[in-house]
Amino acid sequence: MALDTLEQRAAPRPRIVYALVAATALAVVLIGFAVAVALLSKPGLARSRTALARVELPVFAGSLVSARAYAPDGARIALRDRGGELTPLSKLVPGELVTVDVVVRSPGWLSWALGRTHRERLSVRAPIAAVRRPWLTLSPGAPLRLSLSEAVSRVSSATRFTRRGDTLIFGPRRARAGSLRLRLAARSWERLGPAQTVSWFPPSHGAVVVASPSPSASVRPTGALRLTFSQPVSQAVGSEFPKLDPAVAGSWSEPDSHTLVFTPAGTGFALASSLGVVLPRALVIGASGTSSDTIDYTVAGGTTLRLQQLLAQLGYLPVNWSGGAVARTPQAETAAAISPPAGSFNWRYANTPATLQALWSPGQANLITKGAVMMFEQEHGLAIDGIAGPEVWRTLLHAAIDDQLHTAPYSYVYVHALVPESLTLWSAGHVVLRSPGNTGIPARPTQAGTFTVFEHIPVGTMSGTNPDGTHYHDPGIRYISYFNGGDAIHEYPRASYGTPQSLGCVELPLAAAAKVWPYTPVGTLVTIVD
Repeated sequence: MALDTLEQRAAPRPRIVYALVAATALAVVLIGFAVAVALLSKPGLARSRTALARVELPVFAGSLVSARAYAPDGARIALRDRGGELTPLSKLVPGELVTVDVVVRSPGWLSWALGRTHRERLSVRAPIAAVRRPWLTLSPGAPLRLSLSEAVSRVSSATRFTRRGDTLIFGPRRARAGSLRLRLAARSWERLGPAQTVSWFPPSHGAVVVASPSPSASVRPTGALRLTFSQPVSQAVGSEFPKLDPAVAGSWSEPDSHTLVFTPAGTGFALASSLGVVLPRALVIGASGTSSDTIDYTVAGGTTLRLQQLLAQLGYLPVNWSGGAVARTPQAETAAAISPPAGSFNWRYANTPATLQALWSPGQANLITKGAVMMFEQEHGLAIDGIAGPEVWRTLLHAAIDDQLHTAPYSYVYVHALVPESLTLWSAGHVVLRSPGNTGIPARPTQAGTFTVFEHIPVGTMSGTNPDGTHYHDPGIRYISYFNGGDAIHEYPRASYGTPQSLGCVELPLAAAAKVWPYTPVGTLVTIVD
């Protein structure tokens, strides 16, 4: 009886075990379901191969509420959502760092567990497309094939090409060596990237250099000189950088392993000068295919218009100039010499002689400008030739920067060679003197035209050959202003004045010559009218 009772009490135990197992299994299922729901409800934000970013919405993730992008400065970038692919509506700069924020609303039946909304953030850079090998050895006549870091959406190049996947193919290169520039955009929603330079070189046992600008070309005074080598710089030229002849203030930089760039400082290369880049060792010059240790250039000269503007501004011309202001810095003045500011000229004096006005032509070479250059050269101790060469431009720019004004009045002389012959001195809007004078005899007439005074001496000896072949030697001639070869305005004692008596000169009485001489320095214009 006792045994039966014990068996009856032990019978319920398997049921409890089954219940526990079932409960455990149910718990596992519920946990697994919860985990699956959690995994299938978590939205994601990832990089995209075509768009800026991609929103990933699993089965239970819910719906996209908003997607926003921000530039590094916090500016908002509008986005287009196409199936979760987020594309900028405005062009981005290649390499620009963008922050993307998305907000996803959870399904209502899960919001109690996951929250009403979920936010994801991703920082992504706009892709940069680049040429894999910008320095290539190329056999003459072979096409140029450029392998890119990835396929691109757009290419900007001055040279025609075809595209095959991530390769650009340019037609056969006629030049033995050279370079081209192109800009790339990896995505349609990007701007074109910065210019990339690709250089090609002929097969050679030694280093080859490609220069930009090309050898013998005209360079801008403040422009950079770029040398690209077929070998790394350290192998091509060693540790010593090239030198410039003549020396120019500035510095060399090494933007990449194959390139040297010289950037001039101040006013840069002298306007209208010759320039040489002297290499540490002889190399094959790409364009010519010959070996040399020097690359020669010419430097662009300033324009005639800017020359006139500066001469007028400093007081060397009978005209004033007004127009766009140029900063008094070497860089600004040099730039203006090449690209003059807009403006206008007007006569400084109301009663400027018509013969003088007829000589003026803005923007074009003329005798008024030549005379002003000669006067500037005289005052600044330069060789007097009336040509705006390197030294004239250099000195002129510094004079403009320092506001070195020419304060003497503008003077002009015109001579009437018809009897009675006379000389008229005009200065600063007034006729200072009219005097009878003598010009050349028929056998040695005074040449008609306008000339510039090129030598100005208070007293000297005049000598030469008479029409009959005899020689003359006249010391002590006073107040001489040479204007055409051996012809000059000067004093000479005669019994009378007003008729042809000289051997080509303009002779004046002593008192008149003394008064004229201070007004006729080097550069003064003299017009002979017959």
